[in-house]
Amino acid sequence: MTDRIKYERREAVALFTINRPSTLNALDMDTLAELDAAVTKAEQDQNVRVIVFTGAGDRAFVAGGDIADLNSRQGLPHYLELGERMHAVFRHIEMLDKPTISAVNGWALGGGTELLLCTDIRIAADTAKFGLPEITLGLFPGAGGTQRLTRQIPLCKAKELMFTGDRIGAEDAERLGLINKVVSAGELMTTVMELADQIAAKSPLILKLLKRTLVDGDEMPLRAALRHEQAMIGLVLDSSDAHEGCSAFTERRKAQFRGL
Repeated sequence: MTDRIKYERREAVALFTINRPSTLNALDMDTLAELDAAVTKAEQDQNVRVIVFTGAGDRAFVAGGDIADLNSRQGLPHYLELGERMHAVFRHIEMLDKPTISAVNGWALGGGTELLLCTDIRIAADTAKFGLPEITLGLFPGAGGTQRLTRQIPLCKAKELMFTGDRIGAEDAERLGLINKVVSAGELMTTVMELADQIAAKSPLILKLLKRTLVDGDEMPLRAALRHEQAMIGLVLDSSDAHEGCSAFTERRKAQFRGL
């Protein structure tokens, strides 16, 4: 792994920094491969309970795909290779059992917005900008944007963003429900890491089962999703961490979750 993705462990939190500031942290094939490798490393590390994504510098989270790289490709197989890689990496992130947080420190355009759509919680600096400007290049969002955005904000607003290619600020993104919270740029990482630590203190087993219930249930009809939830809460109630949490509550002490 080179320095395209910086990987830091801060106790139970893994912090990934997409590190291509000269291209505004644009995503190309090599960066996607390294991002996927970093995700796999954190996924397999039992000491990691929460994963945070951010971008290098203060201008961009991820400004999109690498347009020069895209334009250099010729022939359908080469475009399919890039598309399949982006879809595979983003789906990997979306399906992680561990909670994920985007710390949006600047522009999140195109593939940057599509990346954060795969994460669970999104905190943005007040200087951040969001958008899917592919239409202005004669393209359209092809890394999951046409499907995930329409499932996460009102359909008419999603269409407007994709048809016009317009950018929106952090406050508008929060109003739409695209992100959770806006903070000052100087407070971004402190806010995100405090949230990550708060989540990391919870049972990793219960977080895993909760995420599976949410992600799987979102793709099911309601009746099937409710049955799925019922089965999953049965697993939860049989866990040692559930008994520890209930015992800690009645004994008025802090729970010590072990992921069992």
